[in-house]
Amino acid sequence: MIRNFADLRTRVKEKPARTIAVVCPEGEEVIKLIARALESRIAEFILLGDPEAIRALAAGQLDLGRVELIATKEPRAAAEEAVRLVVAGRAQALMKGNLPTATFLKAILDKQQGLHASRLISEVTLLEKGGEEGLQLLTDCAINIAPTLEEKVQIIENAVALARRLGYHRPRVAVLSAVELVNPALPDTIDAAVLSKMADRGQIKDAVVDGPFALDNALSREAAQYKKIGGEVAGQADILLAPNLQVGNALHKALVFWAHRPIATAVLGARAPIIMTSRSDSMQTMLDTVALAAYIS
Repeated sequence: MIRNFADLRTRVKEKPARTIAVVCPEGEEVIKLIARALESRIAEFILLGDPEAIRALAAGQLDLGRVELIATKEPRAAAEEAVRLVVAGRAQALMKGNLPTATFLKAILDKQQGLHASRLISEVTLLEKGGEEGLQLLTDCAINIAPTLEEKVQIIENAVALARRLGYHRPRVAVLSAVELVNPALPDTIDAAVLSKMADRGQIKDAVVDGPFALDNALSREAAQYKKIGGEVAGQADILLAPNLQVGNALHKALVFWAHRPIATAVLGARAPIIMTSRSDSMQTMLDTVALAAYIS
């Protein structure tokens, strides 16, 4: 079981090196990240983009002799070629560089030539619970705006699959809302109750799903006991399902800017891990995100 990010970084170095195809790496922070990842022996890289711009940025920062460089004329061609590299087995993960997200994802989700897996694409934010309690997953913080019940099922399944790859064989999923009681005035509480029953009936597998939970009752045993909430999930959730993007994104940014917690992110649902870092991410967050993709690829 991966219990913290230091453990993740150690374990990824014990595996055969994975190759990540980086689409349009023409950005100073991207080049720095690749250099640090190579130095840390986290992964190997193929860079797809403008060779002159890449060489100019790499000067004094990145030894281009340690990477493969493929010249591409424009972002769409770079994204499509990166997908072909993954399909051919030459790369095991994809990383977004300096190009529009829509262009990047369009190549990945192309049903004929892409990495489309007939699943919803969703984001997961990972953080450490603290002590030796392990990692916690928060989803979706970046992609799905107002997921339907069926989309929430797929978001849970993506997160459960990731948790299992990290060694959490039957993760505990807390479905979040503003309150812990079903209230018809709050549709998210009804979704939470339905998701819980779906898991009970085997429609969501390999996890314990319960809800609705207010955030404190999902995280704190004491808060759950005070409200007389029992069950396997109360106060000890491994996965937190946000009701919508507004909640997930706010929680993600609160972790970073208020709590200053170390995090990593993953984009799941395609046939290979996808790395999409933010300009506001710290270098350590980006390195751990790359390590995570390399580990699960």
